[in-house]
Amino acid sequence: MLVSAKEMLNKAREGKYAVGQFNINNLEWTKAILLTAQENNSPVILGVSEGAGKYMGGYKTIVGMVNGMLEELNITVPVALHLDHGSYEGALKVIEAGFSSVMFDGSHYSIEENVAKTKEIVEIAHSKGISVEAEVGSIGGEEDGVVGSGEVADPAECKLISDLGVDMLAAGIGNIHGQYPENWAGLNFDALEAINNATGDMPLVLHGGTGIPAEMIQKAISLGVSKINVNTECQLAFAAATRKYIEEGKDLQGKGFDPRKVLAPGFEAIKATVKEKMELFGSVNKAWDIKA
Repeated sequence: MLVSAKEMLNKAREGKYAVGQFNINNLEWTKAILLTAQENNSPVILGVSEGAGKYMGGYKTIVGMVNGMLEELNITVPVALHLDHGSYEGALKVIEAGFSSVMFDGSHYSIEENVAKTKEIVEIAHSKGISVEAEVGSIGGEEDGVVGSGEVADPAECKLISDLGVDMLAAGIGNIHGQYPENWAGLNFDALEAINNATGDMPLVLHGGTGIPAEMIQKAISLGVSKINVNTECQLAFAAATRKYIEEGKDLQGKGFDPRKVLAPGFEAIKATVKEKMELFGSVNKAWDIKA
């Protein structure tokens, strides 16, 4: 059964670890992430961007697929299905479709409009037991057509949004979506500490988890980060494994053209990447902490 992300992130904050949000793009992605979470007894958040939602046939299709897998694969660890960087309209759609968590990204609005719209989403989502993530200060790079310049969030604005009753807060601290350039300055820990102090016990979210060095991840967790988003790294691992299969001509051997065989190396590569991240984030064997 799908659960809200609220309890798993509060437990992560208390326990000084982070829960990974791994974005899904199709059946293979979803199955790989769920099985890895179960094998490692880890809570997990399945992220869905609006673009991926359209690609997979709509939000109700995704809810059906995920709920079916939870039952058929006997997944017993806590799983949240979460809209990533949702628009106001997108947030309302996934609430109706049966998602258990939602991000409303109002970072491109004025702070006043962001507050007003976030407040509405919180009221609607919480009435249905759905957790809410909000964002202050856009995250750099591009995520499915949503482009951000990479701002450092204002702690006072973070407190304004936090006080609306959101369950988790994404705040820009120099992080970006996609692959980090060689001249990246790194995470701004002074900003993170100020945001953490301003928002109290609020679980903080680190977007753009791909390519951030392990020691920075650990320090971010120590300063209140309880949810870390990973997408590009799984895509790169999947693409590399699939390319290798084709370049080695395995699709031309026997029944190697069968899509289940073509996609198998990428599937295993996603599993390996997710396991590595769960170990880094500290969420392995933490599922028992949470009431599913």
